Amino acid sequence: MNLAALPSPATSVWYLGPVPLRAYALCIIAGIIVAVLLTRRRVRAAGGDPDVVADIATWAVPFGILGGRLYHVATSPELYFAPGREPIRALYLWEGGLGIWGAVALGAVGAWIGCRRRGVRLVDFADAVAPGLVLAQAIGRWGNYFNQELYGGPTTLPWALEIDPAHRPAATPDIGLYHPTFLYESLWNLGAALVLLWAGKRFALRNGRLFALYVVLYTAGRGWIEMMRVDRANEILGLRLNVWTSVILLVAALAFLLVTRRRDQGEPAAPNSSTAART
Repeated sequence: MNLAALPSPATSVWYLGPVPLRAYALCIIAGIIVAVLLTRRRVRAAGGDPDVVADIATWAVPFGILGGRLYHVATSPELYFAPGREPIRALYLWEGGLGIWGAVALGAVGAWIGCRRRGVRLVDFADAVAPGLVLAQAIGRWGNYFNQELYGGPTTLPWALEIDPAHRPAATPDIGLYHPTFLYESLWNLGAALVLLWAGKRFALRNGRLFALYVVLYTAGRGWIEMMRVDRANEILGLRLNVWTSVILLVAALAFLLVTRRRDQGEPAAPNSSTAART
């Protein structure tokens, strides 16, 4: 036994009487709360009405959860619809399985609805929420820790993660220590949040450019971390589907930043350019 290894959680669910409190759901909820609070603070600092954040979140969050689950099921249908599988488990959110890009895509639809209702430009809200969004992802990743899922290959590093026999890969049932990729991604996202907060002030990124920087930072980390994971995933030309998604979105976000750089730098700051000012 490696005494320096990270221990597996004893349980992923607690009970408040007959009500189950699942760690995965609690981590997601905690991330959402932190994102809303941080975004409210950013909007207030810009001189706007912070209450618009909760109003928009009531649309963005449900849409995002639905989109995340649809992306996961659509990219891994064999987990639920192959012979011998139980299709009903596609509805079991507490077992894990939310694709971030499905969550962002459909969450953006919900945010657009909320923004329309409150008279806020979507790109302005996207810039305001970007640091909180990646911080929410950093917190939400700990749900994978409690579920003992989405870890990397075997390792003997001091920070190796102990995985119980029931959760180990079929190919390595006798190996108990693996890379804690959930932790790698959580720390990467935390660093990305700090960079976004700094860059937003230092360079006054607006008109969707701060959100584009979020995409660049997140996908740059997600790509290499994804390649470390040993859970089953569909592949294209030998690369996991989520690696391809990260590469495509990274290139698209970089292109957006490059194309809009001159326009954004040459455009004077308008009094109504921020999310806060338009509410």
